[in-house]
Amino acid sequence: MSLKLRLARAGTKKRPYYHVVVADARSPRDGRFIEKIGTYDPRLADKSARVSLVAERAQHWLGVGAQPTDRVARFLDAAGLLKREPRNNPERAVPGAKATERAEARAKAAEAAAAAGDAA
Repeated sequence: MSLKLRLARAGTKKRPYYHVVVADARSPRDGRFIEKIGTYDPRLADKSARVSLVAERAQHWLGVGAQPTDRVARFLDAAGLLKREPRNNPERAVPGAKATERAEARAKAAEAAAAAGDAA
């Protein structure tokens, strides 16, 4: 059985509140879980109070082999329980094909306008 440390959504519509749970990877997001080890309230203004974890239980489940999701890994890293390597995706900032075509067309139009202004 593969275990995950992940978020289970609670709260009402447009008012999210999450439980940090240990669950079987095959169970649904908001379904059956093994243990609740913390909470996450993204609507709180105080960023330090948004996440609360039971550190001993999180450390236990990590020792047993549970794998955290990306968001929970961020929480654990902030709590000093897990070292998370920063992610880097340099291709994310590269514009797509259509945007590149539009930029080239604007550059050509600007060149043509500049050439027409110089000729006049």
